[in-house]
Amino acid sequence: MGKFVISTRTNGDFQFNLKADNGQVILTSQGYTTRAACENGIESVRTNATDDARYERNRSANGKDYFNLKAANGQVIGSSEMYESTAAMENGIASVKKNAPDATVEG
Repeated sequence: MGKFVISTRTNGDFQFNLKADNGQVILTSQGYTTRAACENGIESVRTNATDDARYERNRSANGKDYFNLKAANGQVIGSSEMYESTAAMENGIASVKKNAPDATVEG
């Protein structure tokens, strides 16, 4: 089972990482000014993670694939790492879909 890990950035903002069973970070949030807002972001990930239409698949300027998970209002609630291939990115999306709904929260 995956887990959301809440941490504090150097500027005092809160963020979360969704980690897979193996400890790999599969989704990183934006910065939030309050812990409560960060926790709301986690709930939004849980709500939207299973809906494939919420994933925006992208390619960076250096040719690497990545994705953003968006809420119903179009706001980005989490971003992936850069992947070496489209297939690896799709595996990352599948991992978020599998891990996010029942992930625990730490931090």
